[in-house]
Amino acid sequence: MAAITLRDRLQQGIYVIINPFVKSLIRIGLTPNAVTTIGLLLNIGVAVIFIFGAEKSNRGDLSFVGWGGALVLFAGLFDMLDGQVARIGNMSSTFGALYDSVLDRYSELIMFLGICYYLVSHHYFLSSLFAFIALMGSMMVSYTRARAEGLGVECKGGLMQRPERVITIGVVAIACGITGHYVGGDYKVYVPGISFHVFETMSIFTIPITIMAFMTNITAINRLNDAKKALNLKDEQQKNAFQVKKVVVISAFILASIVGFGEVTTSSAQVDTNNPSSVKFPTPKGIKNQLFYLQRDPNTNTIICELNLDKNGVIVKDEPIKVYWMRYGDKGEKKELNYIQRKFAYGIEAQELGNDKYKLSFVSYKKFPMYLMKSETDQKYHVYVTANNKKIQLDRIFVRIEGGTFWVPNVKYVELTGKNPKNNASLIERIKI
Repeated sequence: MAAITLRDRLQQGIYVIINPFVKSLIRIGLTPNAVTTIGLLLNIGVAVIFIFGAEKSNRGDLSFVGWGGALVLFAGLFDMLDGQVARIGNMSSTFGALYDSVLDRYSELIMFLGICYYLVSHHYFLSSLFAFIALMGSMMVSYTRARAEGLGVECKGGLMQRPERVITIGVVAIACGITGHYVGGDYKVYVPGISFHVFETMSIFTIPITIMAFMTNITAINRLNDAKKALNLKDEQQKNAFQVKKVVVISAFILASIVGFGEVTTSSAQVDTNNPSSVKFPTPKGIKNQLFYLQRDPNTNTIICELNLDKNGVIVKDEPIKVYWMRYGDKGEKKELNYIQRKFAYGIEAQELGNDKYKLSFVSYKKFPMYLMKSETDQKYHVYVTANNKKIQLDRIFVRIEGGTFWVPNVKYVELTGKNPKNNASLIERIKI
């Protein structure tokens, strides 16, 4: 479980305080969108205070800064209230979330408009530049999150999110106004040897905004970097999923080609010597309970289908067939099927029919039934199939591939080798593709 951050704890503590007020708003019929609209109107009031202060006050009068900061905090409260009204009042909606997001951006733009107007009017040109940069960063923090979430990744981190920005501006503006009232708006600090002042009362407001100018843009860049990592990971996962799907499709295609009797044109049972394979295939030997094996161009690696017996020599009814590789192309190593091969390609499903008889089918192609049962002649288990209207005691399945591409191999024929159950005569049935 993810650890609860200090920011989340503070937010939960604030909710405890404001929830009674939220319930009062719900009782009088205010909707979340109405609360959001009130927040916008209050931020318009913030801009009006700063602009009025720019026009009606002198440089040393910082009272308008203080009152503007107080209204910033009050307007910011409504930024929290709308979400709580939606949650507690069960009035959440998709459009409400969009409306809140859009009006929050307008509120912040209008607030910074008033601040920049005030700073320019009173000749704080450098500070007004940083205020504008802070505005740019604030917009990019919000935009980066919105764009990342639109691409399917969460992007909420950073030190200068909207609540932090609102609280910072509101608190420092109030502090600047109070200090100006008691110390004076023209108070300055000089350092010997430096011809200009290094600090003045207005710096209480402008220095934090300068810091915010850097921090908001750093937050936006960090969010962009986090989103890049998340999107790269997502792309990699999608790529891996595509590769898995590709392997599944290829395996299923090849196996369907091998056993796809329902989708091919069958020829007569006569065997000819056309299309001989250029590969010399080994015959598996020394496998005690082997039922049949499967081989195909272009390599000698062989699928073995073996009777699955327990330690007492009794067939395992839940899984009567063991399927694995004999990798003759890799020094004859015995190797289990991997998950994809077992679940989507060469694995075999079995259905017990009673009387020691099982219906078998490859997981990738269930239209070709095979039957596992005991022979009347030797009382041993064998697998039986029907091809070209002939019943075969199956020993081998072989698919001949000649050319084509990796995705679409040119399958020339499928060959079934085994015995006639009635007279034990050898049978080879070839199915042309």
